[in-house]
Amino acid sequence: MKLYNTLTRTVDDLVPHDGTVRMYVCGVTVYDSSHIGHARTVIVFDVLRRYLMSKGLKVKFVQNFTDVDDKIINRAKAEGKSAEEISRRYIDAYFHDFAGLNVLAADVHPKATEHIDDMIGLIKKLVDDGYAYLTLNGVYFRVKKFPGYGKLSRKPVEELEAGARIEVDKSKDDPMDFALWKFSSEQPTWDSPWGKGRPGWHIECSAMSLKYLGSTFEIHGGGHDLVFPHHENEIAQSEAYTGEQFAKIWMHSGMVTINSEKMSKSLGNIVSIEKALEKWGMNTLRLYCLSAHYAKPLDYTDDLLKESAQRWRQIETCAYELRAAAGAGGEVDAVKKLADESESAFNAAMDNDMNTSLALTAFMQFVTKMNQYAAADRLSADMARQALPALERIMDVLGLKTMEAGEQEKKEIEEMVVLRNKIRAEKKFKEADEVRKKLLALSVELMDHKGRTVWKKAERPEQ
Repeated sequence: MKLYNTLTRTVDDLVPHDGTVRMYVCGVTVYDSSHIGHARTVIVFDVLRRYLMSKGLKVKFVQNFTDVDDKIINRAKAEGKSAEEISRRYIDAYFHDFAGLNVLAADVHPKATEHIDDMIGLIKKLVDDGYAYLTLNGVYFRVKKFPGYGKLSRKPVEELEAGARIEVDKSKDDPMDFALWKFSSEQPTWDSPWGKGRPGWHIECSAMSLKYLGSTFEIHGGGHDLVFPHHENEIAQSEAYTGEQFAKIWMHSGMVTINSEKMSKSLGNIVSIEKALEKWGMNTLRLYCLSAHYAKPLDYTDDLLKESAQRWRQIETCAYELRAAAGAGGEVDAVKKLADESESAFNAAMDNDMNTSLALTAFMQFVTKMNQYAAADRLSADMARQALPALERIMDVLGLKTMEAGEQEKKEIEEMVVLRNKIRAEKKFKEADEVRKKLLALSVELMDHKGRTVWKKAERPEQ
């Protein structure tokens, strides 16, 4: 597999370490609800992880929570609560939202507040080695001592200095130097060799990734907005600490805009994951997030979401038709060939910098052809057996899944389907239509075939 590497500006080979890919993805700062922009980044890396696992690789996946930050403290003050209460609330909400999006939990979800000692150890060594120094306000990293500074964002230090939003601190040696430890008497604080305070944002991710993945690992990911200063600073302090390359591939997902405008609180156009799920459902949202190349911006519009909803309806129908197919014979060899070619095309697109847009095109061609067989009453169980492994593997990689009825509900649905077919045979079409309406109220849709009916439990959000 090849992935675009922000560090080298080339598409580089992903080389596993002893059959394992170690991946660190910067998580959210837990002071508010997660939104559709967070969803895109998390889904992109979830699909990358699923794809690598589908190829037989082990993936060690770490995604942190920033649970100490000025934004959390300000929210806590505004609500008259502790910072810990605020972060706990939004961590719980995060897990709820992303379970709703069928995202696999990380192998480790470290919290910054649980790794203060690791951060202090890291800062101590940076101070001892002359990369960090003490001021009246905290401990700062000496940017100009690290020769590779700017290699990720590809800008000279002077240009970075001019464009950076740098916290004003006249006690710093250089305006570009960034905080590793900030002195503070405002809770939450921790003791350190330099004084009471809390860590800077950048040191948190370095400490947690080094602890769980080692001094060098395969992939470091996050949203494109993190390239500078967050990831640039992570590289500087981590490589100054270890003397080794930090991450081999730096992978960044593009931003989500709302009707071509940037998402922002001031514009009031932030779409929470909770609201998006209510309106569109999990599968549509996942297909939407994968509809463009991960590195490109993606606009959140009704047209794009309706297109993704239509794709999901086709995939959903295909899954149910294949699982319920009956009879023997048919175009078994043709379907086997189609399934193999579709899976190869899907893999080729994924291997080429995770081109999910192209991978989806290959998958939808396969789905469309299988639906055509079903609609023409030419789909046998023998044909379905050739198609199902490819369909299910690709659905699993994309994190798509059909809604499943429980045993009791299944029994009731099947009884209603039998009843409808009986009264249809008696030409009582009005009564048969009433049964169909009752099934629709249970989110059950019917596909009629010669002598039998296939039903599906459809994902039917508000829209």
